[in-house]
Amino acid sequence: MEYPVTKSRITARNLVVRSFLLGVLILILRFVYVVTVYGGSCASDGFCFFSSSDSVGMKKVFVEDGDVPVEWRRAVDFYSDAFNKLVMDGYLSRGSKSLCVGSTFGHDVMALKIIGVEDVTAIGEKKSPPLVVSANLLNQPFGNASFDFVFVDIGVLEGSESQAELATEVSRVLKPGWFLVVHTSSCSDAYSLHSFAALFPTCRILRSGELAGSSSVVREIVLEKREDSNGIDMAKSKLGKNNECSIPETKLKAVKSMEPLIPEEPVKPWITLKKNIQNIKYLPSMVDISFKRRYVYIDVGARNYGSSIGSWFKKQYPKQNRTFEIYAIEADKTFHPEYAMKKGIKLMGFAAYVRNETLSFQVSHNPIDDDTEGKGSGMGRIQPTFGESSSSANVHSIQGFDFAEWLKNTVTEEDFVVLKMDVEGTEFDLIPMLLDTGAICLVDEFFLECHYNRWQRCCPGKRSPKYQKTYDQCLDTFSSLRNSGVLVHQWW
Repeated sequence: MEYPVTKSRITARNLVVRSFLLGVLILILRFVYVVTVYGGSCASDGFCFFSSSDSVGMKKVFVEDGDVPVEWRRAVDFYSDAFNKLVMDGYLSRGSKSLCVGSTFGHDVMALKIIGVEDVTAIGEKKSPPLVVSANLLNQPFGNASFDFVFVDIGVLEGSESQAELATEVSRVLKPGWFLVVHTSSCSDAYSLHSFAALFPTCRILRSGELAGSSSVVREIVLEKREDSNGIDMAKSKLGKNNECSIPETKLKAVKSMEPLIPEEPVKPWITLKKNIQNIKYLPSMVDISFKRRYVYIDVGARNYGSSIGSWFKKQYPKQNRTFEIYAIEADKTFHPEYAMKKGIKLMGFAAYVRNETLSFQVSHNPIDDDTEGKGSGMGRIQPTFGESSSSANVHSIQGFDFAEWLKNTVTEEDFVVLKMDVEGTEFDLIPMLLDTGAICLVDEFFLECHYNRWQRCCPGKRSPKYQKTYDQCLDTFSSLRNSGVLVHQWW
């Protein structure tokens, strides 16, 4: 005999089910509260699923038992292998007070705990309980010399818009004589490794090499903080006595990879030099420029925006996705209004010179003399005014400034600086000054148009009367700069 299901029985059953679900929900909420507030620790007096002493073991079993995605286990295994090698090489011990900087999901933290490193703190831009807490990476909440071991994960340093500040802060919290390990996808060449080292003046690089076991390229760099460091950022490298500077070996090697200079004077320079631009080997196409404090392009003799900034640098120069500060140095007032409408370009309406003084600035409007096809009308240059007729030139008084001194006050050796110079013959005054003051060492890549008594396009067999220097003198200038470790290109 079947009994009908009454409404009271259904209600009772629903109450039991709802009570059970409510109890489960309370347990879950309580667990989330403990994990969020106490970082997974059971140091509080409240309820907890496992004791703090068993937490590491639980995490290890959690990883090994396949209760998490394969990607998580692989990431933790990768870090575990890397850290184990550091233990074997003496850079990390199970008693090291450790810090992980820029940790995202806590793979690195978990790996350290699995290999037995108990005292681990991890900070990131966003928290990932219970492994990672949120903190300002540029102002870390730790005292000077707080940690024996600091780890910076891949993408953290090279992805930062404040690399130098981050490097300084990481160095500050590390104890002298102890170790910093950085994982990066960069630093595959000596030039970028030199730039990387400049970010850490309180440390020395012990080794650098690629790690196996990752689907992408991961380079591990191990640094030791110098014993004489007190945890405060040391002064950045400056020019030495008598304004001397030492060219790093990395720049000398890069010079050897540049396109060859044109050994013979071109019969048709307006064709040969223009075609030579296609042979240019740009520095960022040969090396990694990731680890620089700033990226700066300086156009001396910029003329109008389309002359080189808009037509060449913006469109053709390989920037490796870096944003450059742009300085346009142009004394000819004809071009100034155009730059007022261009965002992101700092116009300096003066003449680059060897000292601060008032100069006579001549603007020629004779296309035959100038040979300036494609560059706009007029060509300004600093020169004496005698021997010039008023019909072919307009002479103005303009302010010249000490370019070498300005350069030293504007950029540093930690910046990536690209310089283009087209100053109508004044380069023979400026370059010796840049060399004498050591300011040339601040330039990473130099594009120089050297002016000489070239053959004229208008008049076969006749040379330009504007310049007294010869092509051989220009060639000597380029050769001397390259022999000094300056990455200079013949420009048109």
